[in-house]
Amino acid sequence: MKAGGKSRRKYALRSLRSQLLARTLLILALLLVLIGFLQYFLMKDFLYRSRAEAMDTQLNSIPADLLIKDSQEQSGVTAPQEQTNRRNNRPGPFLFWPDMSLASIDTDGTFQSLSNENGLKPPRLTTEQYHAMQQSKRMRHGYQLITDAQGKEQLVVFRPLGPPDRSSGLLQMGVSTTSMQEQLINQLRTFILLSLIALAIGLALMLPVLRRTLVPLSRMVEAVKRIDAGNLAERFDAEQGQYEVDRLAVSFNGMLERLEHSFAAERELQMQMRRFIADASHELRTPLTSIHGFLEVLLRGAASNPKQLLSALESMYGESKRMNKLVSDLLLLAKLDRTPELKLEDISLDALLLEMKPQLLMLAGTRKVVFDMTAGIRVLAEGDKIKQVVLNLFHNAVQHTDMEIGVIQVNLSAGKKLVDIQIRDNGPGMSKEQLERIFERFYRGDESRTRSSGGAGLGLAITQSIVEAHGGNITAESTPGTGSVFKVTLPLAGTV
Repeated sequence: MKAGGKSRRKYALRSLRSQLLARTLLILALLLVLIGFLQYFLMKDFLYRSRAEAMDTQLNSIPADLLIKDSQEQSGVTAPQEQTNRRNNRPGPFLFWPDMSLASIDTDGTFQSLSNENGLKPPRLTTEQYHAMQQSKRMRHGYQLITDAQGKEQLVVFRPLGPPDRSSGLLQMGVSTTSMQEQLINQLRTFILLSLIALAIGLALMLPVLRRTLVPLSRMVEAVKRIDAGNLAERFDAEQGQYEVDRLAVSFNGMLERLEHSFAAERELQMQMRRFIADASHELRTPLTSIHGFLEVLLRGAASNPKQLLSALESMYGESKRMNKLVSDLLLLAKLDRTPELKLEDISLDALLLEMKPQLLMLAGTRKVVFDMTAGIRVLAEGDKIKQVVLNLFHNAVQHTDMEIGVIQVNLSAGKKLVDIQIRDNGPGMSKEQLERIFERFYRGDESRTRSSGGAGLGLAITQSIVEAHGGNITAESTPGTGSVFKVTLPLAGTV
């Protein structure tokens, strides 16, 4: 049970659905975190700027006679006693907001707090900073964050005292940022809570959506489980509404089709190989049995009889020739089954057939041979191999025609790209079943006649392999009682 539970958990963690869900939620979480940070900093700047503008408005609303010294006192023309009275009568600290501070800075850098005891202690900058601020024309824009003596952060704005052309100092107002920080934190908490709720809702919605989305893949997995070497006919639906899955299904179907063809070809090749081995063993066994029998006869005393000895030797010689030809044909077929190395040359077919004419007439004996050839036909081929094709087909026609009334026709013609060599006879012909197997190895349509003439059923198979190695094709047509025709088609020179 524990092993099964671990396996299921491992499968769940490695499944495409869980990975898509986890990665999607991770991306959403990262986006929400990014949005949260952006919202926090943008909202912070917005709150601080808004509060700074409000404080600037408050500074402008404070009566000037409460903040500015008399001009005569500033210029020094007021009597000392009057100056003293003015200083004594100047209003003291009047700001009573508990979270705000107010201070004035004279032109000489004298700092005076205008907040009462219930207000904040105003933070103080250096004299050089105040001098630089009084000389700056952009003093009224923006704000500064300054930490006071108690370690509290204040948002501070400044404005000049008096008109711009004769400023008598600076007025500084500050407000604690604690309330604004709390407001930002509350907003951030609300955003985090809403983000978690959104992720939970997204998780609940995405699970069935992903499950439905991955249904085509699940079907393909089940179909793949049903596929094995003996069942390659399974095919996937190539129109499931998902482009990637459809492409995968098409690729799988193509692979299965190739595998099915490969397995079928392999099975056919194995059957042919078994049949080939059986036929070759049978063909080789016959001459070996004959030779073995004659040797036994000779060993029993026939060797002392000249007539019996001569007869046995002639029979063994004939069987050895037959076995030698069979082995040669098998070796030739083995070479042709591999990629054949042909010595191709531009040859004239009509000249090649005219060169073979005496040999063909000798093979025909008393049979009538008719030649009908078109001159000037050239092909790219190996001359000796083409001669072997013609000899095999002509010899096959000789074997299946009567010596007295037999007629064999050799025709050569050409089209735009192909050349045809036809060898026709008026023999007994072949049935449909024989035509279907005529090019199989070791197949003999007429067992008795072919075996008596020494054939092993390899001639037409060799002929087909040679023709196909030249990029051509060979076909056979026959009607029982009227004869047969073998047609070899080769590409003309310059068209390959």
